[in-house]
Amino acid sequence: MARAPHGANVPPKIIVKKIYIEGHGGHHGGAWKVAYADFVTAMMAFFLLLWLLGATTEKQRKGIADYFAPTLIDNKALGIGGMGPFGGESIMSQNKLGPQAGQSSMQAITTITRSSGGEQKGFGPKGSIRSSPRQTMAEDRKNFAKLKREVMKQMASKADIAKLAKHIRFTMTPDGMRIDLVDDADYSMFALGTTALDPRASELIGTVARAIAATGNPIMIRGHTDSLPYGDPRAMNNWMLSSGRAEATRRRLALGGIPESRFNRIEGVADREPMIAQAPGDPRNRRVAITLLYRPGTFGA
Repeated sequence: MARAPHGANVPPKIIVKKIYIEGHGGHHGGAWKVAYADFVTAMMAFFLLLWLLGATTEKQRKGIADYFAPTLIDNKALGIGGMGPFGGESIMSQNKLGPQAGQSSMQAITTITRSSGGEQKGFGPKGSIRSSPRQTMAEDRKNFAKLKREVMKQMASKADIAKLAKHIRFTMTPDGMRIDLVDDADYSMFALGTTALDPRASELIGTVARAIAATGNPIMIRGHTDSLPYGDPRAMNNWMLSSGRAEATRRRLALGGIPESRFNRIEGVADREPMIAQAPGDPRNRRVAITLLYRPGTFGA
């Protein structure tokens, strides 16, 4: 039993020390985590910006910037406000968004102006969008009809190629006017299995070149073959043959005065687009198609 201090019969004092521990205090607190999360979010946004700058073109970047740029709001177009001349407001109101604009989620950014806009790069008076498609198409079709008459007239005046009249066909397509040089069982424009032009076929293509030299239409050339296979497709096949014949036709047109800039596409499709679909091996499926495309701004509808 403990003795009382100083010999007195007084019970000893008991001191209770209460220690309050702050939860998550000091360096174990949560404030730094919020700051760190904000920092990581900012860095992610920064690296996303760097990636966008490196992975997009100048035109794409401008489109992204325009997407986030302030937009001029046309109240009438958006249907905001009343149907009257003042959009539901009095004549003295400065409100741009109808009654109680302060409670609206959409606010006017600036006053709408009417102007001619900025630079019309690629969309000028002679551009593909601002030109008159119907007018240009009508001119092209008129020129195509004149070209057909000219080619047939020149062919008729030359006895050596007059017999090839049945081997040339003129067809209007959504892309323009297609001139098909077609084989048959009795005559082939190219030596069998090669890209070497027959002399009369070469002269015929030269006649076509002289007729189309005066036009400014882009040119597409497509080679076709029948479905007859080769013995060794690794050495030669219908894909190679059709492409080679299209290229041989391009070279002959170039020799006839057609500038390189007018050739829009040169391709071979083998036997994938037969003229006589029910008979893929028919010699009439062997042909070269020279298409005068509509000029830019006409869409060939």
